[in-house]
Amino acid sequence: MPIPACTAIRNALHGLLLALLVATALPALAQQPLHDPRPLVFRDAAEEARFHDLAAQLRCVQCQNQSLADSNAQIAQDLRREVLQLMQQGHDDAAIKDFLVARYGEFVLYQPPLQPGTWLLWGGPLLVLGAGGLVVLGIVRRRGRQVTPAAAGKADEGDGW
Repeated sequence: MPIPACTAIRNALHGLLLALLVATALPALAQQPLHDPRPLVFRDAAEEARFHDLAAQLRCVQCQNQSLADSNAQIAQDLRREVLQLMQQGHDDAAIKDFLVARYGEFVLYQPPLQPGTWLLWGGPLLVLGAGGLVVLGIVRRRGRQVTPAAAGKADEGDGW
């Protein structure tokens, strides 16, 4: 015959284990539904061309190095669908970009506007290129000074070369 205290502890552990299993299963049940598998439906060829042009100007917020048009990420598929819905509601490209910037920040734009906050982004590559050019110029000048006296001494020796 089991001891009553051991039975109570065993029942408490079983209850705790059951609660833990339920708690870990709940997030799996609460996941968002899968994306809409239907292809995007355009009204006409002009709308499709406008959509593709706009999607190429926007960055996938998950992939970070692909455009919205090129990305296969779930969020990119959802954003493409949302962009098309906004287009079909009559919003122009600037309004759609403003909406996405308000939601995700200027990172979502492949070509952010030139503002004081983005000067380094736009001018940074030129600064790095200029600094590299100055370093190469300095190295070439230093080596030119070092080689000139040695070359003059060898020319006087008369090696015939």
